Amino acid sequence: MRASQINRTLDFVRDAGREAGVLGWRFFDWLAVVEWRQLFLTWFLALLFFAFVNTPEPAVWYIFASFGIKVLAGGKRKAELVARDATLQANVATLERRLMEAKMAALQAQVEPHFLFNTLALIGQLIETDPKEAARVHAHLIDYLRSTLPQMRARDGGTLGRQVELSKAYLAIMQARMKERLGVRFEVPLFLHSAPFPPMMLQTLIENSIKHGLEPKIAGGTVTVRAYVVDATLHVEVCDDGVGIDPHADDGIGLANIRERLQLLYGAQAELAVSAPPGGGACATIRLPYQMMEGTSI
Repeated sequence: MRASQINRTLDFVRDAGREAGVLGWRFFDWLAVVEWRQLFLTWFLALLFFAFVNTPEPAVWYIFASFGIKVLAGGKRKAELVARDATLQANVATLERRLMEAKMAALQAQVEPHFLFNTLALIGQLIETDPKEAARVHAHLIDYLRSTLPQMRARDGGTLGRQVELSKAYLAIMQARMKERLGVRFEVPLFLHSAPFPPMMLQTLIENSIKHGLEPKIAGGTVTVRAYVVDATLHVEVCDDGVGIDPHADDGIGLANIRERLQLLYGAQAELAVSAPPGGGACATIRLPYQMMEGTSI
C-alpha cells in the first residue's frame, strides 16, 4: 500500500515538474516578445497587488528576474521565435504551393484527353469517308503532339505566343475537318507574345467556340482571337459568329476548369467572362494581370 502511494506521489511530482517546465518556457517566451511598455504595466500591477497584501518582496523579485531575463536573453530568444515562425510559414507556403500544383495537374489532366479523344474520333470518321484526309489529319496530329505536349505540361505557365502557336496547330486540324466552314483570324500583337499566359486555356476557349458556336451552324463561321492590354490587365478574347450562347446553360468542363485554374493562379485578380456581341455569336474573354516584359514596348 505504501509502495503504491509512493509511486503516485512520484508520478504527481514528475507531472508537476513537467508542467512547471512548460509554464516556465512559456513565461520565458512571453518575456522575449513582450513590449517594454506592457512589461512595465505588469510590474506596476504586481507592486500594487503585493503592497496591498503587505508582502512586496515577490513583486520586487519578479521585477528583477523579468528585467534580467529580458535584457540578457530576451533578444536571442525573440530572434529564435521569429526564425521558427518564419520557418513554419515557409513550410505552410510550400505545402499550399504543392497543393495548388496538384490541383492544377488534375485540372490539366481533364483538358488534354478531351482534345485528343475528339481528334482520334475525327480520324476514325474520316477513315470511312475520306482515307486521304484521315492520313493528313493524322500527320497534323503527330506534328501537333510533337510541338505542343511539352507546352501542355509546362510548369512555368508558358507564354501567350506559345499558346497562339499551339492554337494555330489545333485549328489546322479542325480546318481539315470543317473545310471552308471554319475561318480563322488572329489579332495578337507581337509585343504580347512574351506575356505569361496559362497553358491550354486559349485552346480550350477556341475548342468551346467551335463546338458550341460554329459546328451547329450550317454555314459555319469564323473564330477570332484577340489580345490587348487595358490598365495593366491583359485581355485575351475568343469570339465567333456562330449560333450564340444559351444564357441559361451552365459552364461545361472546359470553362469550369478555366475558372478554377484562374482562381488558383490569380485569385480575384483574374476572371473569365462570356458575353453575346450585338452582331450575334459569342465572346469568351480571359482577363488577368499583365506585366510588360523586358525588351518589349507598346
